Amino acid sequence: MVVSILGSQIIGIIPLGDIVFYMTSFNLFMFVAALVFTFIIAISKTETQVEAEFGSLGDREIKVAKKEFKFRRFLAIICGLATAGAMVTGDIFDFTLFVCLIGIVNIGIVGAVKQVDVLDSAFQYGLIAMIASTPLFVGASLILAATGTISILAINSLTYTTPMMLFGSILLFLGVAGETGVAPFFATKAEMFRTPGSPFLLIIHLSSLLVIVRVIEILLIINKPF
Repeated sequence: MVVSILGSQIIGIIPLGDIVFYMTSFNLFMFVAALVFTFIIAISKTETQVEAEFGSLGDREIKVAKKEFKFRRFLAIICGLATAGAMVTGDIFDFTLFVCLIGIVNIGIVGAVKQVDVLDSAFQYGLIAMIASTPLFVGASLILAATGTISILAINSLTYTTPMMLFGSILLFLGVAGETGVAPFFATKAEMFRTPGSPFLLIIHLSSLLVIVRVIEILLIINKPF
């Protein structure tokens, strides 16, 4: 019976059929942080952008329409819940599904904006996210082939590391980096943040940060460098 992961005691295991969630103090902190920020975003109202008018001293307000506001808030909540699920899942395949869902809703959050630069950036980010799904799932498949399991708890109990596990880990990391749009892929979605709707854009940053931290934890469990 696995009682600790990376030196952190397992607080609890929640089996839901083939899907198993586990919690350590580290995972629990990220899980709660994702849920808290999701709740704050769900009850927040979007800001009103103020832009200077060219050729005059006047200002122009850019507001988010009510229909667009509801749509983006819904997707922001889904993104937060998917991020929370990725923090505590004990299955590599489920983790990749959560990451793909995060990438899809991140595009949707800004997809309703009627600004050419923002939509162009979202399109480029979408292309990277779709391309990144290939190394994401190939990496998970190689880890399954090398270990015979996709359970993080079972992999944690292994005493060996193979070159295929290392190669699969590299592909998994590249896939997550592309799906979340972190460096060097951040350039594809930089213009997305020019859109009004600040509370909903925060979940894009938060999900990227938490997922990258989580995948690093998973890679440490797989490759056992210590």
